[in-house]
Amino acid sequence: MSKKSQIPNLKSKIPAILGGEPAFDKPVPITEPTIPPIHQLKSMYEKVLKSRMITNSKFVQEFEARVAEHLGVKHAIAVNSCTSGLMLIMKALDLKGEVILPSFTFHATAHAVVWNGLKPVFVDCDPETYNIDPKEVEKAITPRTCAILGVHIFGNPADVEALEKIAKKHKLKLIFDAAHGFGSKYKGKHVGGFGDAESFSLSPTKLLTAGEGGIVTTNDDEIARRVRIGRNYGDPGTYDCEFSGFSARMSEFQAILGIESLKMLESNVLRRNKMANLYKTLLAKIPGISFQKIKAGNRSSYKDFSILIDERKFGISRDKLYEALMAENIVVKKYFYPPVHKQRAFEKYASQHDANLHITERISTGSISLPLFSHISEMVVEKICSVVVLIYKRWR
Repeated sequence: MSKKSQIPNLKSKIPAILGGEPAFDKPVPITEPTIPPIHQLKSMYEKVLKSRMITNSKFVQEFEARVAEHLGVKHAIAVNSCTSGLMLIMKALDLKGEVILPSFTFHATAHAVVWNGLKPVFVDCDPETYNIDPKEVEKAITPRTCAILGVHIFGNPADVEALEKIAKKHKLKLIFDAAHGFGSKYKGKHVGGFGDAESFSLSPTKLLTAGEGGIVTTNDDEIARRVRIGRNYGDPGTYDCEFSGFSARMSEFQAILGIESLKMLESNVLRRNKMANLYKTLLAKIPGISFQKIKAGNRSSYKDFSILIDERKFGISRDKLYEALMAENIVVKKYFYPPVHKQRAFEKYASQHDANLHITERISTGSISLPLFSHISEMVVEKICSVVVLIYKRWR
Protein backbone atom coordinates (compact mmCIF):
# COMPACT_ATOMS: atom_id res chain seq x y z
CA MET A 1 0.00 0.00 0.00
CA SER A 2 1.18 3.56 -0.54
CA LYS A 3 2.50 5.73 2.26
CA LYS A 4 -0.99 7.05 3.01
CA SER A 5 -2.31 3.46 3.29
CA GLN A 6 -5.85 4.55 2.58
CA ILE A 7 -8.37 5.01 -0.19
CA PRO A 8 -8.07 8.44 -1.87
CA ASN A 9 -10.85 10.78 -0.81
CA LEU A 10 -13.36 11.29 -3.62
CA LYS A 11 -16.28 12.43 -1.46
CA SER A 12 -16.98 15.46 -3.60
CA LYS A 13 -16.82 13.57 -6.89
CA ILE A 14 -19.99 12.79 -8.86
CA PRO A 15 -19.93 9.33 -10.49
CA ALA A 16 -19.28 9.61 -14.22
CA ILE A 17 -22.37 7.57 -14.99
CA LEU A 18 -24.40 10.31 -13.26
CA GLY A 19 -22.75 13.09 -15.24
CA GLY A 20 -19.44 13.60 -13.43
CA GLU A 21 -15.95 13.54 -14.94
CA PRO A 22 -14.28 10.11 -15.27
CA ALA A 23 -11.84 9.23 -12.50
CA PHE A 24 -9.14 8.43 -15.09
CA ASP A 25 -8.30 10.53 -18.14
CA LYS A 26 -7.28 7.43 -20.08
CA PRO A 27 -8.70 3.90 -19.77
CA VAL A 28 -7.04 1.65 -17.20
CA PRO A 29 -6.85 -1.70 -19.02
CA ILE A 30 -8.15 -4.90 -17.46
CA THR A 31 -4.70 -6.36 -18.07
CA GLU A 32 -1.45 -5.69 -19.91
CA PRO A 33 1.44 -8.02 -20.67
CA THR A 34 4.61 -7.38 -18.71
CA ILE A 35 7.30 -8.02 -21.31
CA PRO A 36 11.11 -7.98 -21.19
CA PRO A 37 13.05 -4.96 -22.52
CA ILE A 38 13.61 -5.11 -26.29
CA HIS A 39 17.41 -5.17 -25.91
CA GLN A 40 17.12 -8.57 -24.18
CA LEU A 41 15.31 -9.97 -27.21
CA LYS A 42 16.94 -8.25 -30.16
CA SER A 43 20.17 -10.25 -30.43
CA MET A 44 18.34 -13.58 -30.16
CA TYR A 45 15.78 -12.52 -32.76
CA GLU A 46 18.65 -11.59 -35.09
CA LYS A 47 20.19 -15.05 -34.61
CA VAL A 48 16.92 -16.68 -35.65
CA LEU A 49 16.61 -14.55 -38.77
CA LYS A 50 20.20 -15.31 -39.77
CA SER A 51 19.74 -19.04 -39.19
CA ARG A 52 16.48 -19.10 -41.19
CA MET A 53 15.24 -21.70 -38.69
CA ILE A 54 12.20 -19.79 -37.50
CA THR A 55 10.05 -22.52 -35.98
CA ASN A 56 10.43 -25.51 -33.68
CA SER A 57 14.20 -25.26 -33.40
CA LYS A 58 16.82 -24.71 -30.67
CA PHE A 59 15.08 -21.83 -28.83
CA VAL A 60 11.85 -23.84 -28.62
CA GLN A 61 13.84 -26.75 -27.20
CA GLU A 62 15.57 -24.45 -24.71
CA PHE A 63 12.23 -22.96 -23.64
CA GLU A 64 10.76 -26.42 -23.12
CA ALA A 65 13.74 -27.47 -21.01
CA ARG A 66 13.58 -24.34 -18.86
CA VAL A 67 9.86 -24.70 -18.24
CA ALA A 68 10.23 -28.37 -17.31
CA GLU A 69 13.00 -27.50 -14.86
CA HIS A 70 11.06 -24.59 -13.36
CA LEU A 71 7.90 -26.64 -12.83
CA GLY A 72 9.70 -29.81 -11.79
CA VAL A 73 8.11 -31.98 -14.49
CA LYS A 74 9.59 -34.55 -16.84
CA HIS A 75 8.22 -33.13 -20.08
CA ALA A 76 7.20 -29.69 -21.37
CA ILE A 77 6.00 -29.52 -24.98
CA ALA A 78 5.58 -26.13 -26.64
CA VAL A 79 2.48 -25.66 -28.79
CA ASN A 80 0.69 -22.77 -30.47
CA SER A 81 -2.05 -22.37 -27.83
CA CYS A 82 -3.41 -23.80 -24.61
CA THR A 83 -6.48 -24.97 -26.53
CA SER A 84 -4.33 -26.90 -29.00
CA GLY A 85 -2.52 -28.38 -26.01
CA LEU A 86 -5.76 -29.63 -24.49
CA MET A 87 -6.88 -31.04 -27.84
CA LEU A 88 -3.57 -32.87 -28.25
CA ILE A 89 -3.66 -34.28 -24.71
CA MET A 90 -7.10 -35.77 -25.33
CA LYS A 91 -5.94 -37.12 -28.68
CA ALA A 92 -2.85 -38.61 -27.05
CA LEU A 93 -5.03 -40.35 -24.44
CA ASP A 94 -7.32 -41.69 -27.20
CA LEU A 95 -10.41 -40.77 -25.21
CA LYS A 96 -13.91 -41.96 -26.07
CA GLY A 97 -17.15 -40.95 -24.37
CA GLU A 98 -17.88 -38.13 -21.92
CA VAL A 99 -15.62 -35.63 -20.18
CA ILE A 100 -16.70 -33.93 -16.94
CA LEU A 101 -15.71 -30.27 -16.70
CA PRO A 102 -16.85 -27.01 -15.10
CA SER A 103 -19.14 -24.57 -16.87
CA PHE A 104 -17.54 -21.62 -15.05
CA THR A 105 -14.51 -21.44 -17.32
CA PHE A 106 -13.35 -19.94 -20.60
CA HIS A 107 -15.18 -21.59 -23.48
CA ALA A 108 -11.96 -22.96 -25.00
CA THR A 109 -11.97 -25.62 -22.27
CA ALA A 110 -15.15 -27.08 -23.77
CA HIS A 111 -14.09 -26.47 -27.37
CA ALA A 112 -11.17 -28.85 -26.88
CA VAL A 113 -13.57 -31.56 -25.69
CA VAL A 114 -16.00 -31.17 -28.58
CA TRP A 115 -13.26 -30.96 -31.22
CA ASN A 116 -12.14 -34.42 -30.11
CA GLY A 117 -15.60 -35.85 -30.71
CA LEU A 118 -16.23 -36.12 -26.96
CA LYS A 119 -19.32 -35.04 -25.03
CA PRO A 120 -18.86 -32.34 -22.37
CA VAL A 121 -20.73 -32.91 -19.12
CA PHE A 122 -20.92 -29.66 -17.16
CA VAL A 123 -20.94 -29.68 -13.38
CA ASP A 124 -21.20 -26.97 -10.74
CA CYS A 125 -18.35 -25.15 -9.05
CA ASP A 126 -17.38 -24.59 -5.45
CA PRO A 127 -19.03 -21.40 -4.11
CA GLU A 128 -15.83 -20.20 -2.43
CA THR A 129 -12.97 -21.19 -4.76
CA TYR A 130 -15.01 -21.01 -8.03
CA ASN A 131 -13.25 -24.23 -9.10
CA ILE A 132 -14.91 -27.45 -10.16
CA ASP A 133 -16.61 -29.12 -7.19
CA PRO A 134 -15.29 -32.69 -6.65
CA LYS A 135 -18.58 -33.75 -5.04
CA GLU A 136 -20.45 -32.72 -8.20
CA VAL A 137 -17.89 -34.53 -10.33
CA GLU A 138 -18.51 -37.81 -8.53
CA LYS A 139 -22.28 -37.43 -8.94
CA ALA A 140 -21.90 -36.95 -12.71
CA ILE A 141 -19.82 -40.09 -13.39
CA THR A 142 -21.51 -42.71 -15.59
CA PRO A 143 -20.23 -45.76 -17.50
CA ARG A 144 -19.65 -43.38 -20.44
CA THR A 145 -17.28 -41.10 -18.50
CA CYS A 146 -13.68 -41.28 -19.72
CA ALA A 147 -12.02 -38.25 -18.14
CA ILE A 148 -12.22 -35.33 -15.72
CA LEU A 149 -11.07 -31.92 -16.92
CA GLY A 150 -10.28 -29.54 -14.05
CA VAL A 151 -9.47 -25.85 -14.38
CA HIS A 152 -7.37 -23.58 -12.16
CA ILE A 153 -9.78 -20.64 -12.31
CA PHE A 154 -8.07 -17.21 -12.32
CA GLY A 155 -4.90 -19.05 -11.22
CA ASN A 156 -6.49 -20.50 -8.08
CA PRO A 157 -5.43 -24.18 -7.98
CA ALA A 158 -8.23 -26.72 -8.28
CA ASP A 159 -8.74 -29.34 -5.56
CA VAL A 160 -6.11 -31.61 -7.07
CA GLU A 161 -6.02 -34.21 -4.34
CA ALA A 162 -9.78 -34.77 -4.34
CA LEU A 163 -9.93 -34.98 -8.14
CA GLU A 164 -7.00 -37.41 -8.24
CA LYS A 165 -8.75 -39.68 -5.73
CA ILE A 166 -11.94 -39.68 -7.79
CA ALA A 167 -10.05 -40.35 -11.03
CA LYS A 168 -8.15 -43.23 -9.47
CA LYS A 169 -11.29 -44.71 -7.88
CA HIS A 170 -13.21 -44.72 -11.16
CA LYS A 171 -10.19 -45.39 -13.44
CA LEU A 172 -10.59 -42.11 -15.29
CA LYS A 173 -8.03 -39.87 -16.96
CA LEU A 174 -7.43 -36.53 -15.26
CA ILE A 175 -6.46 -33.44 -17.25
CA PHE A 176 -6.03 -29.86 -16.08
CA ASP A 177 -6.66 -26.70 -18.07
CA ALA A 178 -3.85 -24.65 -16.55
CA ALA A 179 -4.35 -21.65 -18.86
CA HIS A 180 -4.21 -19.34 -15.82
CA GLY A 181 -1.76 -21.47 -13.87
CA PHE A 182 1.80 -20.29 -14.46
CA GLY A 183 2.97 -19.17 -11.04
CA SER A 184 0.24 -21.03 -9.13
CA LYS A 185 1.08 -23.57 -6.44
CA TYR A 186 -0.95 -26.39 -4.92
CA LYS A 187 0.21 -27.28 -1.39
CA GLY A 188 3.53 -25.63 -2.14
CA LYS A 189 4.10 -27.46 -5.44
CA HIS A 190 3.99 -25.76 -8.83
CA VAL A 191 0.91 -26.43 -10.92
CA GLY A 192 1.98 -28.42 -13.97
CA GLY A 193 2.73 -31.92 -12.74
CA PHE A 194 -0.74 -33.01 -11.67
CA GLY A 195 -3.09 -35.52 -13.26
CA ASP A 196 -2.11 -37.16 -16.53
CA ALA A 197 -1.21 -33.83 -18.15
CA GLU A 198 -1.80 -30.08 -17.96
CA SER A 199 -1.95 -27.35 -20.59
CA PHE A 200 -0.83 -23.75 -20.00
CA SER A 201 -1.57 -20.60 -22.00
CA LEU A 202 1.12 -18.13 -23.06
CA SER A 203 -1.24 -15.52 -24.53
CA PRO A 204 -0.75 -11.78 -23.86
CA THR A 205 -3.20 -11.80 -20.92
CA LYS A 206 -1.17 -14.37 -18.96
CA LEU A 207 1.66 -13.91 -16.44
CA LEU A 208 4.07 -15.81 -18.66
CA THR A 209 3.58 -14.74 -22.25
CA ALA A 210 5.18 -15.72 -25.52
CA GLY A 211 2.90 -13.39 -27.47
CA GLU A 212 0.75 -16.41 -28.23
CA GLY A 213 1.32 -20.06 -27.49
CA GLY A 214 0.91 -22.83 -24.96
CA ILE A 215 2.83 -25.50 -23.06
CA VAL A 216 1.76 -29.07 -22.32
CA THR A 217 3.34 -30.59 -19.22
CA THR A 218 3.32 -34.23 -18.16
CA ASN A 219 5.37 -36.86 -16.39
CA ASP A 220 4.09 -39.56 -18.75
CA ASP A 221 6.54 -40.51 -21.52
CA GLU A 222 3.91 -41.84 -23.92
CA ILE A 223 1.62 -38.82 -23.58
CA ALA A 224 4.62 -36.56 -24.24
CA ARG A 225 5.64 -38.56 -27.29
CA ARG A 226 2.16 -38.46 -28.79
CA VAL A 227 1.68 -34.74 -28.09
CA ARG A 228 5.01 -33.99 -29.80
CA ILE A 229 3.95 -36.00 -32.83
CA GLY A 230 0.44 -34.57 -32.74
CA ARG A 231 1.63 -30.96 -32.93
CA ASN A 232 3.26 -31.89 -36.25
CA TYR A 233 0.22 -33.40 -37.99
CA GLY A 234 0.74 -36.76 -36.27
CA ASP A 235 3.94 -37.25 -38.27
CA PRO A 236 6.80 -38.79 -36.22
CA GLY A 237 9.30 -37.54 -38.79
CA THR A 238 8.98 -40.31 -41.37
CA TYR A 239 6.19 -38.65 -43.40
CA ASP A 240 4.08 -41.67 -42.39
CA CYS A 241 1.51 -40.23 -39.96
CA GLU A 242 0.87 -42.34 -36.88
CA PHE A 243 -2.49 -40.64 -36.26
CA SER A 244 -4.39 -37.54 -37.36
CA GLY A 245 -2.80 -34.45 -35.80
CA PHE A 246 -2.54 -30.83 -36.86
CA SER A 247 -0.07 -27.94 -37.01
CA ALA A 248 0.46 -26.68 -33.48
CA ARG A 249 4.14 -25.78 -33.55
CA MET A 250 5.64 -22.81 -31.73
CA SER A 251 7.90 -20.33 -33.51
CA GLU A 252 11.40 -19.47 -32.37
CA PHE A 253 10.34 -15.86 -31.82
CA GLN A 254 7.64 -16.92 -29.39
CA ALA A 255 10.05 -19.21 -27.57
CA ILE A 256 12.57 -16.40 -27.12
CA LEU A 257 9.93 -14.16 -25.58
CA GLY A 258 8.91 -17.07 -23.37
CA ILE A 259 12.48 -17.70 -22.22
CA GLU A 260 12.99 -14.08 -21.20
CA SER A 261 9.53 -13.79 -19.64
CA LEU A 262 10.16 -16.88 -17.53
CA LYS A 263 12.98 -14.99 -15.79
CA MET A 264 10.41 -12.42 -14.61
CA LEU A 265 7.70 -14.88 -13.61
CA GLU A 266 8.31 -15.16 -9.87
CA SER A 267 8.59 -11.41 -9.30
CA ASN A 268 5.42 -10.89 -11.37
CA VAL A 269 3.48 -13.44 -9.32
CA LEU A 270 4.58 -11.83 -6.06
CA ARG A 271 3.63 -8.40 -7.37
CA ARG A 272 0.17 -9.58 -8.42
CA ASN A 273 -0.40 -11.20 -5.04
CA LYS A 274 0.59 -7.94 -3.37
CA MET A 275 -1.85 -5.94 -5.50
CA ALA A 276 -4.63 -8.50 -4.97
CA ASN A 277 -4.13 -8.24 -1.22
CA LEU A 278 -4.29 -4.45 -1.50
CA TYR A 279 -7.62 -4.71 -3.33
CA LYS A 280 -8.93 -7.03 -0.60
CA THR A 281 -7.79 -4.75 2.20
CA LEU A 282 -9.44 -1.68 0.69
CA LEU A 283 -12.70 -3.37 -0.39
CA ALA A 284 -13.22 -5.83 2.47
CA LYS A 285 -15.50 -3.60 4.53
CA ILE A 286 -17.92 -2.78 1.72
CA PRO A 287 -21.19 -4.72 2.22
CA GLY A 288 -22.02 -7.08 -0.62
CA ILE A 289 -18.47 -7.63 -1.88
CA SER A 290 -16.71 -10.97 -1.43
CA PHE A 291 -13.59 -12.55 -2.87
CA GLN A 292 -12.49 -15.86 -4.35
CA LYS A 293 -11.04 -18.05 -1.59
CA ILE A 294 -7.45 -19.26 -1.92
CA LYS A 295 -7.02 -22.26 0.36
CA ALA A 296 -4.21 -22.32 2.93
CA GLY A 297 -1.00 -23.72 1.45
CA ASN A 298 -1.97 -22.75 -2.09
CA ARG A 299 -0.86 -19.78 -4.16
CA SER A 300 -2.87 -18.14 -6.91
CA SER A 301 -1.15 -16.55 -9.88
CA TYR A 302 -3.97 -13.98 -9.86
CA LYS A 303 -4.28 -14.03 -13.60
CA ASP A 304 -7.47 -12.12 -12.77
CA PHE A 305 -8.76 -10.45 -9.62
CA SER A 306 -12.48 -11.02 -9.30
CA ILE A 307 -15.02 -9.67 -6.81
CA LEU A 308 -18.47 -11.15 -6.29
CA ILE A 309 -21.38 -8.72 -5.89
CA ASP A 310 -24.40 -9.50 -3.72
CA GLU A 311 -26.92 -7.02 -5.11
CA ARG A 312 -29.11 -7.11 -1.99
CA LYS A 313 -26.26 -5.89 0.22
CA PHE A 314 -24.26 -3.81 -2.26
CA GLY A 315 -27.33 -1.95 -3.49
CA ILE A 316 -26.82 -2.28 -7.25
CA SER A 317 -26.28 -5.23 -9.58
CA ARG A 318 -23.02 -6.44 -11.03
CA ASP A 319 -24.13 -5.17 -14.42
CA LYS A 320 -24.77 -1.65 -13.10
CA LEU A 321 -21.40 -1.65 -11.36
CA TYR A 322 -19.85 -2.72 -14.65
CA GLU A 323 -21.44 0.23 -16.45
CA ALA A 324 -20.41 2.65 -13.70
CA LEU A 325 -16.77 1.53 -13.68
CA MET A 326 -16.50 1.60 -17.47
CA ALA A 327 -17.84 5.18 -17.39
CA GLU A 328 -14.92 6.03 -15.07
CA ASN A 329 -12.44 4.68 -17.67
CA ILE A 330 -11.83 1.58 -15.55
CA VAL A 331 -11.94 -1.40 -17.90
CA VAL A 332 -13.53 -4.39 -16.20
CA LYS A 333 -14.73 -7.79 -17.44
CA LYS A 334 -17.65 -10.09 -16.64
CA TYR A 335 -15.62 -13.31 -16.33
CA PHE A 336 -17.14 -15.78 -17.12
CA TYR A 337 -20.50 -14.64 -18.48
CA PRO A 338 -22.44 -16.34 -19.85
CA PRO A 339 -21.25 -19.63 -18.37
CA VAL A 340 -20.33 -22.22 -20.98
CA HIS A 341 -23.50 -24.31 -20.60
CA LYS A 342 -25.57 -21.22 -21.47
CA GLN A 343 -23.64 -20.46 -24.68
CA ARG A 344 -25.20 -21.32 -28.02
CA ALA A 345 -22.44 -23.74 -29.00
CA PHE A 346 -22.95 -25.86 -25.88
CA GLU A 347 -26.62 -25.51 -24.88
CA LYS A 348 -27.49 -28.87 -26.39
CA TYR A 349 -25.04 -30.64 -24.09
CA ALA A 350 -26.34 -28.83 -21.01
CA SER A 351 -29.95 -29.72 -21.72
CA GLN A 352 -29.01 -33.27 -22.64
CA HIS A 353 -27.41 -33.81 -19.25
CA ASP A 354 -30.04 -31.80 -17.35
CA ALA A 355 -27.47 -29.32 -16.05
CA ASN A 356 -28.54 -27.68 -12.80
CA LEU A 357 -25.71 -25.32 -12.06
CA HIS A 358 -27.04 -22.79 -9.55
CA ILE A 359 -23.68 -21.79 -8.05
CA THR A 360 -22.09 -21.42 -11.48
CA GLU A 361 -24.91 -19.13 -12.59
CA ARG A 362 -24.78 -17.08 -9.38
CA ILE A 363 -21.04 -16.47 -9.71
CA SER A 364 -21.28 -15.87 -13.45
CA THR A 365 -23.97 -13.20 -13.02
CA GLY A 366 -22.40 -11.65 -9.92
CA SER A 367 -18.65 -11.55 -10.50
CA ILE A 368 -16.60 -8.81 -12.07
CA SER A 369 -12.85 -8.71 -12.69
CA LEU A 370 -10.97 -5.53 -11.84
CA PRO A 371 -7.76 -4.32 -13.53
CA LEU A 372 -4.72 -6.33 -12.52
CA PHE A 373 -1.35 -6.69 -14.22
CA SER A 374 2.15 -7.12 -12.93
CA HIS A 375 3.19 -3.48 -13.31
CA ILE A 376 -0.03 -1.83 -12.08
CA SER A 377 0.75 0.81 -9.46
CA GLU A 378 -0.55 0.94 -5.92
CA MET A 379 -1.88 4.41 -6.62
CA VAL A 380 -4.05 3.13 -9.46
CA VAL A 381 -5.40 0.23 -7.36
CA GLU A 382 -6.21 2.63 -4.50
CA LYS A 383 -8.02 5.00 -6.86
CA ILE A 384 -10.03 2.15 -8.40
CA CYS A 385 -11.10 1.10 -4.90
CA SER A 386 -12.07 4.66 -4.08
CA VAL A 387 -14.32 4.70 -7.15
CA VAL A 388 -15.98 1.44 -6.08
CA VAL A 389 -16.66 3.01 -2.66
CA LEU A 390 -18.03 6.14 -4.31
CA ILE A 391 -20.40 4.13 -6.49
CA TYR A 392 -21.55 2.12 -3.50
CA LYS A 393 -22.35 5.30 -1.55
CA ARG A 394 -23.69 7.56 -4.30
CA TRP A 395 -25.48 5.33 -6.85
CA ARG A 396 -27.83 3.06 -4.92
